[in-house]
Amino acid sequence: MDHTTAVAMSGGVDSSAAALLLLKGEKTLLGLTLCLFDGGEEGADAAAVAKRLNFPHRTLDMRREFQAGVMDPFVSEYERGRTPNPCVLCNRAVKFGALLRTAEELGCGSLATGHYARTGFDAGAGRWLLKKAAHPDKDQSYVLAMLTQEQLSRALFPLGELSKAEVRAIAAEAGLSNAQKGDSQDICFIPGGDYGAFLRRHTGKDYPPGPYLDEAGAVLGRHTGIVDYTVGQRRGLGVSSSAGRLYVKEVRPGDNAVILSNNAALFRRVLTANSLNLIPCARLDGPVRLRARIRYRMAEQPCTVEQTGEDTVRVAFDEAQRAVTPGQTVVFYDGDVVVGGAVIERSLPD
Repeated sequence: MDHTTAVAMSGGVDSSAAALLLLKGEKTLLGLTLCLFDGGEEGADAAAVAKRLNFPHRTLDMRREFQAGVMDPFVSEYERGRTPNPCVLCNRAVKFGALLRTAEELGCGSLATGHYARTGFDAGAGRWLLKKAAHPDKDQSYVLAMLTQEQLSRALFPLGELSKAEVRAIAAEAGLSNAQKGDSQDICFIPGGDYGAFLRRHTGKDYPPGPYLDEAGAVLGRHTGIVDYTVGQRRGLGVSSSAGRLYVKEVRPGDNAVILSNNAALFRRVLTANSLNLIPCARLDGPVRLRARIRYRMAEQPCTVEQTGEDTVRVAFDEAQRAVTPGQTVVFYDGDVVVGGAVIERSLPD
């Protein structure tokens, strides 16, 4: 296979700096930008960077793959009362799925991205490893935790040892116009973050209102449609209680109900998860002491993880965690090494 490295380029500073570092390492590059949805990235900024750095660039139409691998599952999960992480889906199904396959067809032996993470190879186990970035404040290993061994074997993360300030400095020194370009904070296909509006627009469905219920089943008011809610939510409920602030405890599509509770009721210590993806090993050997995150922006928490089936796990945290949310990804760590990830199924009483 050709020694060319494909670089996924969004037009932002991270992927541009990744390309620059690979060129300094004397890699032969092909820049690839994805058009993922109508009105999405068209590749002008990325093409300009590639032209300045003197390597070829292509924009690929992957709207169909993005629809099937990210948008459709995103919609399906919300309709089931769950809250998915589309970035996790995209990295496995699209960036290191469809894009990696296309890169290989174009003669590229590996795919580099601007993610802040690191890889390694454990010769003793014969397995590729995923590791946290050297600078914890930018670590993106969480959204890469569902990558397979084959995908990790082809992945390059040139920014894994660098801070954001160092990345911007590298881009500025090279005269790249996007050196100070801001980071995107929203899900790429939902600018503004109004998930409910996106779901109604995308599906053409009118998700009906229904009851807010307390934990005893008493009606507290009316919600606007189950797709507007996620576990732990307080804002936008439009209902008050003499008992204090109310939060979403459960979204129940079976009877189109949203269950509200006080904040204390949101804390659970145990969860079950499925779709398990293990990285440094093929199976967990008995209960294992690890640390875990149940959402992207949170500190790792000590826990005991036990594999309960081919792709299922039970996680018991040392301390109860707030708003354990079905559909989100739980990611396990042993120091800097990502042990794996799984999709949260439910939380359980102790």
